[in-house]
Amino acid sequence: MRPRFHPRLINGPNDDPGLYVPFLFENRAIIFDLGDTHPLSTRDLLKISHAFITHTHIDHFIGFDRILRIFLGREKNLHLYGPQGFLKNVEGKLAAYAWNLVKNYKYKLGLHLTEVHRDYLLTREYLCQNEFVPIHNAVKHAFNEVLYEEPAFRVSAAILDHSIPCLGFAIKERFHVNINRDRIAALELHTGPWLTEFKQALYDGKDAKSKFEVKSGKEKIHRFRLGELADQIAMITPGQKITYIADVAYNSINKNKIVSLAKDSDHLFIEAAFLEAHKDIAAEKNHLTARQAGALAAIARVKQFTIFHFSPRYTDQAHLLQEEARKAYESIMSPSMEQS
Repeated sequence: MRPRFHPRLINGPNDDPGLYVPFLFENRAIIFDLGDTHPLSTRDLLKISHAFITHTHIDHFIGFDRILRIFLGREKNLHLYGPQGFLKNVEGKLAAYAWNLVKNYKYKLGLHLTEVHRDYLLTREYLCQNEFVPIHNAVKHAFNEVLYEEPAFRVSAAILDHSIPCLGFAIKERFHVNINRDRIAALELHTGPWLTEFKQALYDGKDAKSKFEVKSGKEKIHRFRLGELADQIAMITPGQKITYIADVAYNSINKNKIVSLAKDSDHLFIEAAFLEAHKDIAAEKNHLTARQAGALAAIARVKQFTIFHFSPRYTDQAHLLQEEARKAYESIMSPSMEQS
C-alpha cells in the first residue's frame, strides 16, 4: 500500500517543532505548527492549503512570517487554525507591517482563520486587498472535535493544557484507494489525471452504477461503470491516521484526551522534552518526558511513533530519549503482542 500522507518533521528533534504532510500524487500539503520553516523550500510551502497551530509560542509560530512573505502576490487561500487567542495574535502580526502597496497586486491572498474554543469555533477572513483588515466580525460555529473535513479525510483536534490552551491534532483518511497499475495496463489504459478524478468519485460516494470515462491517448475514450472499474483496478483499505502532539503537561485530563485523539494511529508524533530523571523539570515546564510519551503511544495502541522537541540540555543525546521512549512503549505493548 502506498499511503496518501507522507509526514515528515521539518527540523531535527532539538529544533523548532513542525510536521509537514504532503499528499501523494497531489500538489498539496498541510502543516502542523509553523516554527522555523527554512528546511522547507518555497515549492514545499506553496503546496500548503491548511496550517494547524498548537499554540503561538515563538518556536511554534515564528514561521508564519515566512509563509506570509512567500504567499504575498499570489492567488492563494491559506486556512489557519489555532487555540483561544489565535485571532488576536495573528492580527497583531499583520498589524506590524505596512500594507499600502498591496492594492497594486494583481493576485490576491486570503487568510481564513479559525480559533478553537471548548465547544465553538470563531472564524474570520483577512484579505490582502483590504490590507488584511477584516470586513466582518468573527463568525461563531459549533465545535465537536472535527476542525476540518472533506470527502477524503478529516482533521480533529483536542484542547490540551500547556499552562495555556494548546491543541493536539489528528488527520484521518476516510479510506485508502490502492491502485493496481498492472490491471490498468491490462485494460490498455494509461495513468493520468483521471486517477485523481476516479478516487474523488469514490470518496464522494458516487453511485457504483454511474458512468466514468477514461481518456487514453489523444482521442480514445474508455467507458466504465464506476463500481466495475473499482472492482478491476482498486483495492479499498482502512484509511491512514496521523496524530501530532506538542507541548503538553502530563496530567490525567491531558492523558485521556491524548489517548482518545491518537487511538489506533498509524503514526504518532509526540513531544518528549525531558528524560524521566528530570520529570520534575518537565512538570514545572508543562512538558512530557520520553517515558511518558512512549507510554501514551502504547496506551493509544499506535502502530508507530516518533518523539521530538527535545530540551537543549540533551544536545547530542537524542539516543537516550529515544531509548527511554522505546522501552516504555514495549513494556506496555509486549503482553498484547505476545497474545496476538
